[in-house]
Amino acid sequence: MAIAKAERLMNLALCLLGTRRPLTKRELRGSIEAYVEAFGSGSGAAHSEDSFNRMFERDKDDLRELGLVIETVEGIEGDIGYLARRDSNRLPPITLDAEEAAALGLAAKVWQQARLAGAASGALQKLRAAGMPLAADGEEYDTGQPHSALEPRIPTHEAAFEPLMLACRDRRPVVFDYRKSTAAHPEQRQVEPWILECWRGHWYVAGFDRDRKAERVFRLSRITGKVRSRQGKFTAPVPDHVTVRETVESWAGETATGTARIRLRAEHGYPLRARALSVDDLGDGWDELEIPYGHGLDAWLVEFGPDVVVLEPAELRADVIDRLRAVAKG
Repeated sequence: MAIAKAERLMNLALCLLGTRRPLTKRELRGSIEAYVEAFGSGSGAAHSEDSFNRMFERDKDDLRELGLVIETVEGIEGDIGYLARRDSNRLPPITLDAEEAAALGLAAKVWQQARLAGAASGALQKLRAAGMPLAADGEEYDTGQPHSALEPRIPTHEAAFEPLMLACRDRRPVVFDYRKSTAAHPEQRQVEPWILECWRGHWYVAGFDRDRKAERVFRLSRITGKVRSRQGKFTAPVPDHVTVRETVESWAGETATGTARIRLRAEHGYPLRARALSVDDLGDGWDELEIPYGHGLDAWLVEFGPDVVVLEPAELRADVIDRLRAVAKG
C-alpha cells in the first residue's frame, strides 16, 4: 500500500510539473494509471466520484506538505485546473565550501548506528551528484589542510541516543533510570531534554530536571533501561543553544577553576598528558602532572583506574575514592 501511494504521488507530481497548462481533476483522473485503475477514466457513480475527489485532495495536500508548490487556476469556463510551475519548484544552487562540506559529512557520521543512517547516506549521495566536494566512505575530506591517516568519527552506540534526540527535537518530556557514578543503584529522573552534546567521545543530554527543579546534565552511558516519553509540554524555558553547550562543557569538566596534582604511571594516560601544565619524571615508573581542575575531573580520572593517583586537592582525591568504592560495590 505504501509503495502504491508513493508511486501515485510521484505520477501526480510529474504530471503537474510536465504540463504547460492547468489540468482539471477530470483530466488528471484519466491520465494517472492509479486513478484509472481505482475509479475509471470518466465520471462514474456518485460514490466513485466522491471517493476520487477525497483521494485527490489528500494526494494534493501530501504533495504540498512535501514542498511542491501547486497552483490552482480558474479557467474561462469556470473549471478549476492545477499545475506546478517548474520555476516555482526549482531549488537554488547549493554552494558549500570545502570546510562546510567536511563538517556536513562529519555530521552525517553521527547517524551510522542510528535509524537515520539511510537518510543521511542518501542526502550525501545527492550532494555528491550535484558536485559538492564530499568524500566517499573511507576517504579523507579535502579541506585544504595537511592530510591525516585518522578519520574523525562520532560514535552513537548508546541506546538512549535516538529516543533522546527525537525528544529534544519534538520538545517532549522523558523519564529514564540514571545511575550516578557514586551510586550503586540507578534512580528515576524526569527530564525536559534540551540538547545532546558529544564531549571526549561521550554523549551528554542537558535539560531541566523536574524533580530537582534545576538544570542538569546526564551522561548517556549511565542511563539504564529505556527512555520513555511523557505527554505534556515543557514547563521550563529552553535557554540559548550556546549557553547549554557551555553548561555541558562545564559539567563534563571542560571549564577549569583551578589545578590538581596527580601521579600517572609512565607511558599511560596520554589524554591527561596532552592537557598537563607540567610533567615531572619521578624515576620510579611514575610521573607527576599538574592538570587543569574543573567539574567532572573526578569522573574522568576514575576511567584510568590504577594508573592514576590523586595527590591534591583533597576534595578531588576524596571524590575519586568515593567513585572507585561505588564501582567496587557494583
